[in-house]
Amino acid sequence: MPTVLITGCSSGFGLETAKLFLERGWRVVATMRSPRPGLFPVSDRLTILALDVTDDASVKAAIDAAGPIDVLVNNAGIGWLNALEGTPMDVIGSVFETNTIGTMRMITAVLPQFRAQGAGRIVNVTSSVTMKPLPLLSVYTASKAAVNAFTESLALELAPMRSEDAPRTQSADVAEAVWQAATDPAAPMRIPAGADAVALAG
Repeated sequence: MPTVLITGCSSGFGLETAKLFLERGWRVVATMRSPRPGLFPVSDRLTILALDVTDDASVKAAIDAAGPIDVLVNNAGIGWLNALEGTPMDVIGSVFETNTIGTMRMITAVLPQFRAQGAGRIVNVTSSVTMKPLPLLSVYTASKAAVNAFTESLALELAPMRSEDAPRTQSADVAEAVWQAATDPAAPMRIPAGADAVALAG
């Protein structure tokens, strides 16, 4: 039975993605800063762990507790809606620490396991605003655009571990898109999810 570890499962896309993988028979490690078991149906295939992607020790503890995993879904993130001029530098740092560096921290922690088992898949959830930036989202957009660029470069670094490169295909809603990215060997590098993202991807 394959196992997926998903960050940011307390609400939104992370919660829906975790439920979808459970429905489809996977073992799910749902992580969040403050565990809330009541969010999910009872299942012996579900493990809920505390995880703060901004903390090295928390990441290591969660990876160790999760056991062998087949897919890592980096979904955890924080939003920020404000003009750059009204955004303190410590807030900018927090947004990047979670959205960008947190993604890098998770991947760094899981790669040794993937290399040892000779397989593994990483899915990074970003945002449609990276395709068409909007006002008052400059900091958030930059943090997610950095993940896009990082993902493309990392794919080249990890190319020897990939089974094949793939053409672009159709999109779906976010949970379905994550499912496709995690399970389809021919999944493209980027999968627009939702009508707005599909329209922006053009």
